[in-house]
Amino acid sequence: MTTQPPPQGNPFAQNQPQAPQPQGQNPYAQGQQGFPQQAGQPGFPQQGAPYAPVPPQPARRKLSFKTIKNIVIAVVVVGVAIGGYIASRDDADTAAVGDCMHRGSSSDTNPDLEVVDCGDAKAQYVVLAKIEGSFSALTADSKCSAEAKDFQYAYTESGSGSDFLLCLKDK
Repeated sequence: MTTQPPPQGNPFAQNQPQAPQPQGQNPYAQGQQGFPQQAGQPGFPQQGAPYAPVPPQPARRKLSFKTIKNIVIAVVVVGVAIGGYIASRDDADTAAVGDCMHRGSSSDTNPDLEVVDCGDAKAQYVVLAKIEGSFSALTADSKCSAEAKDFQYAYTESGSGSDFLLCLKDK
């Protein structure tokens, strides 16, 4: 028993004559001329190309305004913190014998001494002696008398890891 292949074309067109179809050609391209392929046309590989087309590179992500704003705020906060730390440091702990000092505050409990150049108009005192250790008001005066005969003022600092005494006189 032999079976006949199904008819080509529209399967719903019953009892209509079928046009013969040439073998090996596109049945839907009847009467159309082929379009030549453009070189470098995206999405269409060249005939005989052994590879698929290269996909386009993804667009670089741009920094948003919010991200830039947050970075700037972080940098400013860090700068203010570092500046505040440097400004709050007491220069008295860095003073050495022969340095000149300026009193930044009129408070006797926290005179805010800072080291300045001896040629500067702000220079008020000269360091005659710097003695390591913890001293009370009475022992500071007697220690400065023994170390520096011409002293006029005694400055003590204790806590924060460094205890010392400065013996000062007017410049």
